[in-house]
Amino acid sequence: MKIELKRIFTCKTYTIGHIYVDGKFACDSIEDTDRGLLQTTPLDEIKAKKVYSETAIPRGTYKVTLNIQSPSFSKKAYYKQFCNGYLPRLLRVPGFDGILMHRGTTAKSSAGCIICGYNKVKGQVVDSQKAWEKLMREYLQPAQKRNESITIQITATYA
Repeated sequence: MKIELKRIFTCKTYTIGHIYVDGKFACDSIEDTDRGLLQTTPLDEIKAKKVYSETAIPRGTYKVTLNIQSPSFSKKAYYKQFCNGYLPRLLRVPGFDGILMHRGTTAKSSAGCIICGYNKVKGQVVDSQKAWEKLMREYLQPAQKRNESITIQITATYA
């Protein structure tokens, strides 16, 4: 399964994108500010440009797994009940650790992660739980059950 995150707008405090699964629109996203980093950017340059909890992950293609339990999210009642803390996790993101896809409203909810929702309000997403559950139930969990490889490709239309 291929997830595409097409970043369409970035500013000083957040980045908005569209998420597609195998070419079909799934939802929007909000992330921290895109600082123009690429997966191929040297690690020392990523570390120099990265502002902790205020920088979107580098554009590129990453494997996604649902097989790693998040220590913090597994303690939150909603995530414990819904998925026992097994959220979509992006692997081998240079300069970043623990990058997940989850629910929230603004880039402040992100800390580098990808927040799912619908961008109907400037600077945030709404109906995040609905969007995240759709992504999980319709796409990610069935792919995991089929033992299908999941990747996410992150691009930007503004660069």
